[in-house]
Amino acid sequence: MAPAGKALGFYNKANDWFCNAGLPSDFTIVIDGVNFHLHKFPLLSRSGKIEKLIKETQNNDEGTCFITLEEVPGDTEGFLVAVKFCYGVHVELTPKNVVMVYCLADYLEMIDVYGDDNLFSKAERYFHKNVLKNWKDCMVALETCENFVKRADDLQIICKCLNAMSAMVCTDSSLFGWPMMMYGRLQSPGGSILWNGIDTGARIQSLESDWWFDDASRLGVGLFERFTKALEAKGIQPEKLTGAIMYYCGKFLHGLGRWQDGPVTKTKSIANFNSKSGTIDQRLLLETVVQLLPQTKGKSVCRFLLGLLRVGLILGVNDKCQESLERRIGMQLNLATLDGLMIPSYSDSDTLYNTDCVERIINYFCTCEETGSITILSKDVSKLVDSFMAEIASDVNLKPDKLYALAQALPEVSRSLTDGLYRALDLYFEAHPWLPEKEKEQLCHAIDCKKLSVDACAHVSQNKRLPLRFVLQVLFFEQIHMKTALTDYLNMLNTESTPTGSMAIGSTMASRIDGWVSLVRENKGLRVEMERLTARVHELEAELGKMRQQIKRIS
Repeated sequence: MAPAGKALGFYNKANDWFCNAGLPSDFTIVIDGVNFHLHKFPLLSRSGKIEKLIKETQNNDEGTCFITLEEVPGDTEGFLVAVKFCYGVHVELTPKNVVMVYCLADYLEMIDVYGDDNLFSKAERYFHKNVLKNWKDCMVALETCENFVKRADDLQIICKCLNAMSAMVCTDSSLFGWPMMMYGRLQSPGGSILWNGIDTGARIQSLESDWWFDDASRLGVGLFERFTKALEAKGIQPEKLTGAIMYYCGKFLHGLGRWQDGPVTKTKSIANFNSKSGTIDQRLLLETVVQLLPQTKGKSVCRFLLGLLRVGLILGVNDKCQESLERRIGMQLNLATLDGLMIPSYSDSDTLYNTDCVERIINYFCTCEETGSITILSKDVSKLVDSFMAEIASDVNLKPDKLYALAQALPEVSRSLTDGLYRALDLYFEAHPWLPEKEKEQLCHAIDCKKLSVDACAHVSQNKRLPLRFVLQVLFFEQIHMKTALTDYLNMLNTESTPTGSMAIGSTMASRIDGWVSLVRENKGLRVEMERLTARVHELEAELGKMRQQIKRIS
């Protein structure tokens, strides 16, 4: 008891704390070099741990008992709260200290067995009735859990906070007017905001679906992972979860900003607490995020995945993470953009761009679309791949087999026209004038001559960079196309006896063969050149035969 007229309190001198109860101390507790000179009875009646330690102490005959406590939740500041409670001093619980008091009461075994309405039950009751019903308080409580994660986990404090927050996120705010607890009792039954008990008429603004993104991004990687899993268990929409993960990565994953639809803007925070700025393991974050991402598709998602892949290659993520990213991108390759596929080669490779990575993505796309409508999606993908090949063609260190593998990665049915593929190879030949004729011919095997347009055929006939055999092949198919078109036209004219039918068919077929007729006129002068080249080929073959016979004779 304190002296008459004086309130009970505690004061410190250097590293010693004393109680002004007016009685000499018979009990000392040491925590981190700080001595608490206390009295046995108040603590024995509330703490099971201290009661056991006093019984185990062997120096009771000296009159003063010394006990050392280690790993006390909250250290000396937290223990002082428990001491005040044992002495009957009022302890105010807040969202910032309730987790510390909760863990401290558990550590000191301050349960109802050692006194009714003990500190543990008070903290537990406040936590469930106040903290878990308010988003802001849950966030503050989670922040304070960083100092004693293990004990908070054992008491399921973190789990309960995350579950409560996930329930708030998944609740339709338009139906329930959530979050009502943010305004406490300052809300009328009609839903308007009250000021000093007066209805202001102002309505609570409904929150957007991403109102919680910024607050969730304040969680550490481990807590954010657990939070996303709790959201999945509550049945959150995959698109919302993907958006939250993209926002989180945009804040903490360096080099990812340009691969999102827009700059990461800091939205209004509901919690508004000061998060500790710590260094996040970039590689761990990326590998964790890839495991958490739902199977969603979209242009923004595909671009985000391509950005993750770039950053992952720089950080050197594990093979499982890289494979998962490539597979996800392959599943929606038709939504990718050219600049997204231009992935630099960060390894010791001589090439500027990572063609192996792009080839694997294309293979995943083909595997994914085997059971689907590959002809529809592959047309967009084939244009994308052809553009990619045209962009990398100027790389002097790009090997012909790498370019050929990219050209053959897509099935033949994916290209209705091979003009884009021809353009890419032509640019490659222009950037690699030293390429042997044999390797050029091998690359040209990837082009289906029958699918070249009229303009492409005209360009081929005048292109000196192409191998001779390929030019002759294109001109040969050009002749076949012209003969087929003319034959079909004449046959249809013969089958129709009425003049009206002939005129209708004539107008239809005229448009079909217009292109070929114009090409014939343009290439009229090239026919002689083609015959000359053909004769030259025969001469070269004859000379080659003679040389082989001479070699046989010499050998």
